[in-house]
Parts: sequence; C-alpha cells; structure tokens
Amino acid sequence: MKDTIVIDIETKNTFADVGRDNFGELLISVVGVYSYNKDEYYAYEEHEMDKLAELLKTAELMVGFSITRFDLPVMAKHFDFDLFTIPRIDLLDEIELSIGKRISLDLLAKQNLGYGKSGTGLEAPNLYEQGKLDELKKYCLQDVKVTKELYDLAKAQGHLMVPQRNEPQPIKSPFDWKERLLYQRLF
Repeated sequence: MKDTIVIDIETKNTFADVGRDNFGELLISVVGVYSYNKDEYYAYEEHEMDKLAELLKTAELMVGFSITRFDLPVMAKHFDFDLFTIPRIDLLDEIELSIGKRISLDLLAKQNLGYGKSGTGLEAPNLYEQGKLDELKKYCLQDVKVTKELYDLAKAQGHLMVPQRNEPQPIKSPFDWKERLLYQRLF
C-alpha cells in the first residue's frame, strides 16, 4: 500500500562549512519521518539510509517544508533512485507560489497551530558534534510533527494563514493540491 511520508533532515555541517549550494558536501545527521500508513514517527541516522530507502520506495507522496530546495538535494546521493520522481508537497514552495513570499516554519506554525519549533536548524550541527543524538532526533521529529500538523490543517481547511512582517493581519494562502498531484502522477 502506498504511503504518504512527512520528512525533514538535519545535517552534521552547514553551508558556512562547505560553501553555498554545495549540497553534495552536506552530511546528514538525522532524517525524521512520519508514515501515515503506520501512524508512526521514525528517526534515521546517516548510516541507516538503506532502511529509509525502503520506506521512501512505498511513498505515493512526500510532504515537507523546503524539501525541494534543501532536504532532497542533500539526501539524493544516498539513494539509487531519483527522489524527485516521488510526488511531493513542499509547504514553503506552495506558500511562495501563492503569495510570492517565503516564511519560516516557526512563524507559520505559531500563526496556525499556536506553537512553534523547539529550536533552530543551525543548532543541529552543534547537537551532533556534542554527541547529543537523542536530543537531535527529538528536535528533528518535532519539526516533522509541526510540518505534519500544518499539512493536515491545510488539507482540512484548504488554506494556511501566513503572518506578514509589519502587518497586523496575516494573508490566507490557499491550498488545493488535487489537480496538480494528479498531473504529477500522469507524467
């Protein structure tokens, strides 16, 4: 049975270490996922990419936040199949297409869910370096949970509210993925 997977990654290093847009040099510390079929969260370390590959091969849809520009390019070298062939919904891409602006996951979550992230992605390499893998996995899976809940909310109500800098009222970003996802599956 095909699955919908929510995904987020953390890295051992940053672009400051390897150079801007040098995705091939970024090293994965943790990949967090949620499987709708299994209703479970999983955390995979870099040496467990073969286990993650088996889960991703069952994916009918991948959901994430900035996965098209970051997570998938970093992960690509670990798989013998093209991650970009799996239909995906990237919440950040959808918002940018809808309203022409980008937003942080933290601000989007606070506006729509009433709570934000538990930290920042730039803390992840430090947690890895300090050997705090359990804390790192917890942080990554919290991002997956936030992304999943935003996706579920967007599906249920057909939109997310996007806060605006220097504006009191958020903007409604509509979400209707059915037609686009059908098109992705046809080609």
